[in-house]
Amino acid sequence: MSTATKAAITPEYASLVRDMNVQALEREFVTTAKVIRAVPEDKTSYKPDPHARNAGDLAWHLASTEVWFLDSIAAGKFVPGAENDYQNPGTIAKIADWYEKETKRAIEGVKKLSGEQLLQVVDFYGAFQLPNFAYLSFQLVHGVHHRGQLSTYLRPMGSKVPDIYGGSYDYPWQG
Repeated sequence: MSTATKAAITPEYASLVRDMNVQALEREFVTTAKVIRAVPEDKTSYKPDPHARNAGDLAWHLASTEVWFLDSIAAGKFVPGAENDYQNPGTIAKIADWYEKETKRAIEGVKKLSGEQLLQVVDFYGAFQLPNFAYLSFQLVHGVHHRGQLSTYLRPMGSKVPDIYGGSYDYPWQG
């Protein structure tokens, strides 16, 4: 980040961006939980391609990395392998319950960060060195990406596709 850019970003601005991202994330978490819950318990081994993750693994990856991102942002560091520290509860229903509980817990840690903590430059495995608040939008995109993958598994598994950003065939928009 250039000196000019650093001077332009204030702690107040970083806090504003955090608050906007937190509001967006909290809305997305509700939608993500619906998609996870739509995975049939008896179809967790389904994968659309031999190179893809199975539905159960993808649901857990989505849930655990969303919490890991928040915990890492709150801690001000990304620790390699730390996303594997969370214990997979096993069933889809338990993953969704865990996800709902843990995202609420973890987002509180992010809300408590000061503007100065949000401006702290944090290394992401040598690939990025960004102000801490910038990882919230990175997390948002990561979660939407994997939720989109998981949602494409649902109909071939015989499940209904929840409404995500409007209606679906199974849950038409009621505008």
